Amino acid sequence: MDGSKVMELIVIALLGGMCSILTNRGIAVFNDGLRPIVPEFLEGKIGKKEIAATSFALSFGLVIGFGIPVSIGASIILVHSILLATDIIGSWSPEGVKGMIISGAVGAAYGVGIVLGLQAVVDLFAKLPINFLDSLSMVGSPVVITFSIFPAVAIAHQHNFKKGAIAFLATMLTLFTVKKFGTFNIGNGTSFTLSAEGMSLLVGMVFMIVFAIQVKGDGNSSNQSLMSIFLERVERIKKNWILLSLTGGLVSAATSLLMIAGDPISLNLLSEGKFSEAALAAFARGIGFIPLVFSTAIVTGVYSPAGTTFVFVVGILLRGNPIVAFAAGAAVMFIEIMLLNGMAKGLDRFPGVREMGEYIRTSMNKVLEVALLIGGAMASESIAPGIGYFWVIGLSLLNKTAKKPVVDLAVGPVAAISLGIIVNILYLLGLFTPAG
Repeated sequence: MDGSKVMELIVIALLGGMCSILTNRGIAVFNDGLRPIVPEFLEGKIGKKEIAATSFALSFGLVIGFGIPVSIGASIILVHSILLATDIIGSWSPEGVKGMIISGAVGAAYGVGIVLGLQAVVDLFAKLPINFLDSLSMVGSPVVITFSIFPAVAIAHQHNFKKGAIAFLATMLTLFTVKKFGTFNIGNGTSFTLSAEGMSLLVGMVFMIVFAIQVKGDGNSSNQSLMSIFLERVERIKKNWILLSLTGGLVSAATSLLMIAGDPISLNLLSEGKFSEAALAAFARGIGFIPLVFSTAIVTGVYSPAGTTFVFVVGILLRGNPIVAFAAGAAVMFIEIMLLNGMAKGLDRFPGVREMGEYIRTSMNKVLEVALLIGGAMASESIAPGIGYFWVIGLSLLNKTAKKPVVDLAVGPVAAISLGIIVNILYLLGLFTPAG
């Protein structure tokens, strides 16, 4: 095993161990739905069994049904596969020093296991009679071209259709113009090409922020009021700044090694080598998470191990430099924590920006649901021509009627993977012949 692989395993082991310990101590959890429940446990209103069961119920399905399938498709680990699992590990581990040791050890082992296990799955696919890994990579193809749509969708939901349409047309015009005229010769046979996707996203974000700033407030200071009410809980987060900063640094270091990504959009962009676009997409996502993470932190006294997710941006920008990325990521996390008070006041001054976060997350999910479903259909049709579209659309519609449906974001990837396995079984039984 070479030195770079050893470093990767050390970083991911430390990340898994630290995040499990943070959950076990009630300092930080990744699942937004679990965060408000942690104070109930810390205050003795619910027991260990209740929080463990809740954590499992909220996170396990997303790990198996969303995080891992998306990761297999791109050979980069979607961070949900790790941090949602460490929420479970930390919650299930006992309290006290013993629990810290157990959660840290199990979390570290899980981190290493998911890296080696994912590679083992990829290697296994390569040995199958019908290797559908190349087709599976098509799952993320629509994501790359469509991620710049989400600002226009967010604007339409937050403001109105007309403003959303204006932003959409400006985004599309930018995409067309840069694709057509975005290459410049700078002499000596050297040329420079602007990223059409990145520039169109930037234009959409400018429209989104301008429209949000124009929203007038009603005089209420909701976040400042929360700050005065929950000052003790905010101080609890600040008291644990060292552990949180170290964890933020580890997230950045793992991202810089191209081991993890914070969301499917940047993951697919990274897998295609589009680093600037990935950083921009991760930055936009971070803007969307500021209100959610800060508000829940103020109310609960529990932070996120990835903070507002800007640590992923740091890792992408400093790719290949894990030590520098670690230091920068730790600094970003520290700054976030220290800015809790000031950000609350800032969000109150611009209520449109505060509300914008929810619309960003919603629009991103809507774009991803459609893009991943189309990508899953394309991949499935490539695996089994004439059957793939039938399979994906049928599963998608049936999933909506299930008692425990798979999360919509995962339907496309899960459908493509399952079809790939099925055609291999049918091939071995002599019932399927690959096209060509």
